Amino acid sequence: MFEVAVICLSVTAVLAYINHRWIGLPGTIGVMSIAMVISLAIVGMHQFGLREISVPAMSFLRAIDFSTVVMDGMLSMLLFAGALHVDIGQLRNYKWPILGLAVIGTLLSTVIVGFGTYYMLQAAGFTTSFWYCMLFGALISPTDPVAVQGVLKQYKAPESLNVVIAGESLFNDGVSVVLFAILLGIAAKGSSPDVTEISSLVVHEVGGGLALGLVLGGLLYYMLRSIDNYSVEVLITLAGVLGGYLLATKAHASGPLAMVVTGLLIGNHGRRTAMSDATRHHVDLFWELMDEILNAVLFVLLGLEIILLSLSWQLFGLSVAVIAITTFARWLTVGWPINLTEKSMNLPAGSWKVLTWGGLRGGISVALALSIPAGSARDVILALTYGVVVFSMLGQGLTIGRVIEKSIGAT
Repeated sequence: MFEVAVICLSVTAVLAYINHRWIGLPGTIGVMSIAMVISLAIVGMHQFGLREISVPAMSFLRAIDFSTVVMDGMLSMLLFAGALHVDIGQLRNYKWPILGLAVIGTLLSTVIVGFGTYYMLQAAGFTTSFWYCMLFGALISPTDPVAVQGVLKQYKAPESLNVVIAGESLFNDGVSVVLFAILLGIAAKGSSPDVTEISSLVVHEVGGGLALGLVLGGLLYYMLRSIDNYSVEVLITLAGVLGGYLLATKAHASGPLAMVVTGLLIGNHGRRTAMSDATRHHVDLFWELMDEILNAVLFVLLGLEIILLSLSWQLFGLSVAVIAITTFARWLTVGWPINLTEKSMNLPAGSWKVLTWGGLRGGISVALALSIPAGSARDVILALTYGVVVFSMLGQGLTIGRVIEKSIGAT
């Protein structure tokens, strides 16, 4: 495991240098693009019989459990770091729109994408079951907070719009993880859902995650306030995040929701009243660096993992169709409602365009797809997921700045 971590970090550092020195794309998009080019080159070598390089590379990547690395390793720190700098006062002003987008919007989008994907695959001759298509809808509908916040840093959008986008992305992945778990159980059993079991799971996952986040945030706040030593306090936040996420996993509560709540509490109340200026500076600097480093490693892995896909022209064509379906679902469940309520929400005119096009998908969607049991359905879902994620990062990620500028006049 240590060897894998060292190699991944070293590759990321080299690709980040190449991107910064010669290419100049936004950080995460740049390293992911280079990693994809390398992956495709390795696939090409393998096809032409140059297996001295391709076989070891493929073996190395197969040894990495991407789903575990993201969901159990990186996600806790990335969500905490993202929530740490969200103003809870501004978030409170938009609590109902954010809640509606994160919960109702994700549920509706899951249904739209699930039905659309099912009928598309049936027309193309695939026998993927309806519930696996719904599973795909659940993992691809929410925006990825890592991808969204990484891109938002590059552009100067109005603060109100940033709050809505960041708030939605932080909470809807927690909703999607719970929904994914429910649908995965249904798909595996092949039977209709049990309302009692679903209700129990939702209460346990969501309620447990929120409660754990409040308790953990309160405990960390007490510990931070009782001392004044920035090195110890940084260590406390790191241990609290990693230990808290592990505890949530063992208790079958929602780790993502727990980390978001903890980050909001420490980032607002904790930063103001429990930290000295020196501690605040070092905590902010530490988590900003962690955020940037883990983001870079995550998107390098995302680019390299394309090696493991079963590629075909038919799946490429289906990916294009799915991109259209997911974009339409995003407009219908997020863009259209925001367009109707922009004035009442005090958002700039044209915000609906930014929210629609800024619905980026990233590593969380791929990690969930990889956690599906092996089989033909998993291969199809994984290929479609990669298609949407790659388009999201390279197509939407590279053009969202232009959309912001033309829609609301920001630069």
